[in-house]
Amino acid sequence: MNADNTTQPRWQRRKEARPAEIIHAALQLFIQKGFAATRLDEVAKQAGVTKGTLYLYFPSKEELFKAAVRETVVPSILLAEKIVADAQLSPEQLLRCLVGEWIRLIAESPANGISKLVVAEAGNFPDLAHFYLDEVVYRVRKVLAEILQRGIDSGEFRPLNIEFAVKEIISPVILQTIWNHAFGPYRRERLDMAAFTEFHLDVLLRGIRT
Repeated sequence: MNADNTTQPRWQRRKEARPAEIIHAALQLFIQKGFAATRLDEVAKQAGVTKGTLYLYFPSKEELFKAAVRETVVPSILLAEKIVADAQLSPEQLLRCLVGEWIRLIAESPANGISKLVVAEAGNFPDLAHFYLDEVVYRVRKVLAEILQRGIDSGEFRPLNIEFAVKEIISPVILQTIWNHAFGPYRRERLDMAAFTEFHLDVLLRGIRT
């Protein structure tokens, strides 16, 4: 009788599952140890594959990091871009929807340490910094800028500096994410992310409504 796929050793499972398992293992190690300190043989061991198998899918540690970002972060950005392009929601409703979902994903996703990782390692790995800016940061800014401009054009939001407003939306969330990841295990109190989301949106919208 054939063993169930979930009980087989990882190297005996379908080849299609291997890249996802390798990415998951790499992400855990990147966040735990940092990009520079993580070795590919550690990733292979964590994923249950040989180092040679890992290289079949990812030719370098840099490409593995990029794949991890594309697998865990970029799909949410693609969804946000589609929602903004297709939605009949008002600009305020779009902001509430996207910012609320963004914070929820940050709180619950295993990739919630990527922001801290990129900030910490950017100076030593400029190629990865440019990649993250292009694939994540600039695209998020563009989505938010489009919503704000739509609100200004409709008269729902007052005229404002869109570049500054986008940074005002993003900065508290990114800072809180980095803070939680760095100090979460040591702090005495636990932040209520749902309450933080509501407070952040309330302050933001009171400042930009007409």
